Amino acid sequence: MTPTAIKMRGKSAYFNGKAVGLTKQKMRSTMLNRLKTQKEEDRNRKSQRIKNKLFRTLAFKKAKKVMFYIPFGGEVDTRKMISKAQKIGKIVAVPYSHTHRIIKPCVLHEAAPLRKGLHGTHEPVTRRFMRLKDIDLVIVPGLAFDTRGSRLGRGRGCYDYFLHRLPEKAASVGLAFDFQVLPFVPATETDVNVDKVIFA
Repeated sequence: MTPTAIKMRGKSAYFNGKAVGLTKQKMRSTMLNRLKTQKEEDRNRKSQRIKNKLFRTLAFKKAKKVMFYIPFGGEVDTRKMISKAQKIGKIVAVPYSHTHRIIKPCVLHEAAPLRKGLHGTHEPVTRRFMRLKDIDLVIVPGLAFDTRGSRLGRGRGCYDYFLHRLPEKAASVGLAFDFQVLPFVPATETDVNVDKVIFA
């Protein structure tokens, strides 16, 4: 799973020949810049490949209620995934920022109006929440992942807190571009791994 562009030397991570270190802050700044500068055609092409891989997984096929995210800041584009999932009969929820730390799964209807939430991400205007115990699968964004499922988010801890509260039956899948998959992502006791990472 490890991209060839990423190499480890001592205590530093080297990305395309440049040392970015192992601190979360340095990884975040590097990945944010990489997402921002990726060509749109590459983003669209890779997002389509990731969609195809996700829809072939057993976890997705079995899931009746799926929590996606609405893409933000160059992330893997989930909009076609959401539309297709709804068309094949799955009930889709997306995150609603209840507070700066807490997100809630909000049911997303087709063509429902959206507005910007607390963190700049889009959320449904009309709010009908999905119970945590009813979620079968959570599609998780991230700035970086490693082969163990460790995830680097944007530093607010929203998804870690959310994933920690999910029932055991709920699966979690991280979506990433190939350059976001690193040999090692530093984790703390409060960080929660995803079950699987799908990338292209």
